[in-house]
Amino acid sequence: MLSRKFLFALILSTTALAACAPQQARLAAVPPAKPAWAFQASDVPVDEGYRFGQLDNGMRYVIRSNATPKGQALVRMVVNVGSLDEGDDERGFAHFVEHMAFNGSTNVPEGEMVKLLERLGLAFGADTNASTGFERTTYMLDLPRNDPALLDTALMLMRETASELTISEAAVARERGVILSEKRDRNTFALRNFEDQMQFLHPQARYANRLPIGTEETLNSATAERLRAFWRREYVPAQTTLLVVGDFPVEAVEAAIKARFAEWRPAPAEPQPPAGPFDPKAKPREDIFIDQALSERVTVTRHGPWLEEPDSLAQRRENLLRQIGYGIVNRRLLSRTREANAPFRGAGLGTSDSFNEGRSTNLVVETIDGGWKRGLTVATEEYRRALEYGFTQAEVAEQIDNSRTAARNAAASESTRSHGTLLGAVLALVTDEIVPDKPSRSLERLEAFIPEITPDAVLAALQRELVPLEQPLIRFQGRREPVGGAKALRQAWDAANKAKVAKSETKAAKTFAYTQFGPPGQVVSDVTEPRYGIRQVRFANGVMLNLKRTDLAKDRVMVRLSLDGGNMLATRDQPLATQMMSVFGQGGLGQHSRDELDSLLAGRTVGIGLGSGSEVFATGATTTPADLELQLQVLAAQLADPGYRAEGEVLFRQTINNFFAALGATPDSALGAELGGILSDRDPRFALGKVEDYRKLTFAQLKDSVADRLGKGAIELALVGDFDEAQAIALVGKTLGALPTREPAFLPYADQRERSFTKDRTPRLLRHKGAKDQALLTVHWPTRDGEELREALALDLLQRVVQVELTDTLREALGKTYSPGVGASTPCVWRGWGTFTLRASVDVKELAATRAAMRSLLEELRKAPVSADVVQRARAPMLENLDAVLKTNGGWMGLVDRAQSKPDGIDRFAASRAIITALTADDLLALARRYLDPDQGLEVLVLPEGVEP
Repeated sequence: MLSRKFLFALILSTTALAACAPQQARLAAVPPAKPAWAFQASDVPVDEGYRFGQLDNGMRYVIRSNATPKGQALVRMVVNVGSLDEGDDERGFAHFVEHMAFNGSTNVPEGEMVKLLERLGLAFGADTNASTGFERTTYMLDLPRNDPALLDTALMLMRETASELTISEAAVARERGVILSEKRDRNTFALRNFEDQMQFLHPQARYANRLPIGTEETLNSATAERLRAFWRREYVPAQTTLLVVGDFPVEAVEAAIKARFAEWRPAPAEPQPPAGPFDPKAKPREDIFIDQALSERVTVTRHGPWLEEPDSLAQRRENLLRQIGYGIVNRRLLSRTREANAPFRGAGLGTSDSFNEGRSTNLVVETIDGGWKRGLTVATEEYRRALEYGFTQAEVAEQIDNSRTAARNAAASESTRSHGTLLGAVLALVTDEIVPDKPSRSLERLEAFIPEITPDAVLAALQRELVPLEQPLIRFQGRREPVGGAKALRQAWDAANKAKVAKSETKAAKTFAYTQFGPPGQVVSDVTEPRYGIRQVRFANGVMLNLKRTDLAKDRVMVRLSLDGGNMLATRDQPLATQMMSVFGQGGLGQHSRDELDSLLAGRTVGIGLGSGSEVFATGATTTPADLELQLQVLAAQLADPGYRAEGEVLFRQTINNFFAALGATPDSALGAELGGILSDRDPRFALGKVEDYRKLTFAQLKDSVADRLGKGAIELALVGDFDEAQAIALVGKTLGALPTREPAFLPYADQRERSFTKDRTPRLLRHKGAKDQALLTVHWPTRDGEELREALALDLLQRVVQVELTDTLREALGKTYSPGVGASTPCVWRGWGTFTLRASVDVKELAATRAAMRSLLEELRKAPVSADVVQRARAPMLENLDAVLKTNGGWMGLVDRAQSKPDGIDRFAASRAIITALTADDLLALARRYLDPDQGLEVLVLPEGVEP
């Protein structure tokens, strides 16, 4: 960790100064050597399933054999080098080196690493990636197969990155353009707000001037020689940890790691400079940051010294008490957002560490424009109420229930933890020195500790960590200056702290009101689909139930409900009919507000809500066998007795106002606001419309639009996971199956499925309010819907081919853009509707060159078949993704979800691999000639305001 590295540097200095002291005194002053792993100095037992090791050169490694999902693995290499390690003239070098890892090494020629991985089935970005932060750089490979040769290739590439990069001058020159493009794309209102916040909170801190992206000056001055020097200085074995979690034998992986890395020569590891200083005695001050895209927020902060608290059993008990305390305060704040005249949109209290060198307590209040004073006053009241009067036993019990349930769920699924879960646990060890233990042991300790968790104990623990918000730093962000400026911020805070605070009222406990829905429904049909074993049940009231029992995730049940209607109810005359479904769940139930539901369902694994998709209203949740009945009761209650409470309307309007206010702040938001209307000739179903129309929406109107579907629309329920089929069928019969009779099938909505692509291909110019050098160039073509499977898959493969070629051209060869994009959409929703899109975010000065490169690429694609290698690079990840579908419950859900109402989905899945494998370069050539005529594409260009094309 950073703080410990800095401490080590101080220890070295102290030891050197003592060189003239007697030998005995010097030996006594030397601290004990730090263990290789944090668990070696902790009483928290480490999960025995991990294999920890350290090579003689100092490199550490962790291996975990795991079979969820089967046949896959995750490989990570964490190097303790980030932007904090950079000198003033090296800013951005750590990130630059990360990019160079993909641009040539001793055994992998420049430009071949990504191609090599694509041929093996790893898609660039999805399966092959890296990231650089303030403290470390992480390289990531997701292996689709447990092929020893593929593992060997992955380890070879990690070793090449660690010690064999070539970093040629030509490669640096090309990649510089990519990095500058990435920097340009990230130059948004959000980044500028973050930079201002850093400078305000920690004006003297090193990290505040060390954003990983670097500066234009240092990036432009970077040479191959200087980057190599930085890489050699920082990429050393003692700074590196290799992690492999997946379906491989531990012994085989360990042998492969040693074979690849044992000969990596050791080198001194320079201590990482501190990120601070972080001043716990900072004088009170205020800051105001204005941007038209920013929602209004006030943040009150007080810094404190770092609390050195190594992971231990006692510390975990302390952390749990703190967690409960913050949880109660934030639960109170959440309740205030659900008032009909809510004082704020959101608020939160928390304490966070600052790079293990300090800590800060923050009270954050999000308000509607102009509402900051009232919001700050009410949030401060809740903060003070908690510290003055503490908590009730009921509040503590609610938080305990939630913690206990999370621990029980983790313990129950311990044997089927995913690769990602196990990797995340050990990454916490590597980055934060948190010992990875077994969930079952954590649960045992929690149960033993619960009797000691009292309101007084919780308050005391909270006060031990929380930095009192006395004479704090106050920061305002928003679209317009607060009336009265910085002085008004301080006055409002002072006044809020002088006001009297009353003890909170205890709310009467309630019981869940929805347990009976009528006589249990009778099963009238029960068949099992033979190929994949999907059981299909129909109840007398018309409810369809699809079940697939798996052992992929123990004690987990995925639930998805589809209800007829969705956005098919949005017509040209009423295009916003279903917009408020986004907050439907916030309206609660007839007998319970959403706030009451949160308390009633505390400690239960249950989801609430119902959203609107293209054809259906849908909700998905992951529950447990024990909570399946309650989950089904909640689903049935949402259909039978929705609440439509005013707090949902309030939240909707607040969200919509902020959404519209931020439109045009970036090229992407400007495009998103207009593209649907452009492509559809302003069809109101697909055009954004005016904010005034959204503000007029009410739950009463929503009820008029959807009540018929809630009451009688066709229902299809899917269950996937670890459950007893007979019991599940009986529970559905008691809930959804007991509802009044439903329509037997989903309605066709034939008139609603017409959607046309504009015939006007005149180039469109849109404007954004962001940086003056940001341009977004997009080109769109109409294709077709997805009803014909072969052509739909061929368009998907063509999209991947064009993505490979566009990336090779615009990013790798020309260095024009960080992330060029290609999209192909062939939905089975709109009759005849499909699109193909190219896009590139570039400097406005590069528009002509980018446009020319795109056109040249299209002309080449339409002139002759692409190479077999390009087809392989595009097809291999596509096939690997297909092979991985049935290795997770989520993948199974894609088949099970609409198995009765859309039975062809099973046939399509079964046929897909053979079709993809059989597609040829000639097939793709024919598609490119049919659809991707450069002269028929619709260009939509987004430029900054005031900049001419």
